[in-house]
Amino acid sequence: MSNLHKLLAFQMQRELQWFKEIEGITPPWMSEALNFENMRPKEIFTRDHKEIVKEGEKWMKGTATSCTVVGALIVTIMFAVAFAVPGGNNQETGLPIFSKDKLFALFIIFDALSLFSSTTSVLMFLGILTSRYAEEDFLKSLPQKMIIGLSTLFFSIATMMMAFCVALFIMHPGKSWMVIPITCLASVPVSLFVFM
Repeated sequence: MSNLHKLLAFQMQRELQWFKEIEGITPPWMSEALNFENMRPKEIFTRDHKEIVKEGEKWMKGTATSCTVVGALIVTIMFAVAFAVPGGNNQETGLPIFSKDKLFALFIIFDALSLFSSTTSVLMFLGILTSRYAEEDFLKSLPQKMIIGLSTLFFSIATMMMAFCVALFIMHPGKSWMVIPITCLASVPVSLFVFM
């Protein structure tokens, strides 16, 4: 999707905000008044913004579809990791071998944060995909869902990387010469996303 499509999705939000603002400061009878084409202001607005709505919908659906796939993959991975923990389980008790380690608790916290935030992002993107894409949806509903979806997806990726780094420290104690460079490399994708 091009940047133009992205801009059009949020352009529609700005146009609706302006329309609502103007509508709020004009006398109520003016919103029902007909122009020389026998159209009301809302009808003119709808006609003039039909293409922007269509292009915004196209971008929203494409972005939501891609992000839903990524979010669903993260949900699957983080759910599986919660039960296939670093070091495995004690054969006699069934409890994780590293369950008493403080780093293990940190690993579980990052895993849970990633799982819950990616689940939230998937739900937000599904909300976008099932939207009616009415003009009014572009005012608050769709932009809010997109921002929440992207934010929680980013957070889930960041916490997934943190869980990975903590797992390295758990599995390779005393090998900081190996773990620290890998941890630094793990921060590169998250940093690139933030600064791009």
